[in-house]
Amino acid sequence: MSSFEYNQESDSEDIDRVTLTDEMGRTLDCYVENAMEGNDGTYLLLMPVDIPVVILSWDSEEEDSEDNEEISNAVLLEDQEEIEEVFPDAKAVLAELDLTLKLTAFTLTVTGELPPIEDDGILTLELENDGPSLDSEELQFLKDFYHHEQKYSIYTPLSPLLFLAKYNLLGKVELVSPEDEEMQVILEELLFDDIDE
Repeated sequence: MSSFEYNQESDSEDIDRVTLTDEMGRTLDCYVENAMEGNDGTYLLLMPVDIPVVILSWDSEEEDSEDNEEISNAVLLEDQEEIEEVFPDAKAVLAELDLTLKLTAFTLTVTGELPPIEDDGILTLELENDGPSLDSEELQFLKDFYHHEQKYSIYTPLSPLLFLAKYNLLGKVELVSPEDEEMQVILEELLFDDIDE
């Protein structure tokens, strides 16, 4: 079970923050975007303080023998060992953009100023879900790099990455799965309230 600390800033002008810690002991600082009281504790909508990034690996496969065109498929890197293996190369190429890559809990993040968004640098990634349709996410291209002759690309999501957590009656904050039907209702309320403010 992941553990979290709820840090209420002493200065009321500051936004509340929560530090998430994963099973490996890595941390991720998040802003508390919204909070809602429930029967079993307070639900929190969290957004990372730093900029989330993802690494994609590319495999090329020939599709059309007439045109001899190679179609590349992007695969989201989720295996922790593989991420750690390519991390030094990814960090080095992002440093060229004055971005610092960090191995944080639940997602990789960068600090620094992102380059301007360019239309030809936006990738739509199709994500599998439990339903009949595919979810898609738009990503902004940051940098390519190679590791052992394998091509990788680093992107940042254009939509904010949000986490749903619960600050329970025992004073601990735990990550909650938004897939749960009851949590879907709570998440929608948190998102709706956040938009209204």
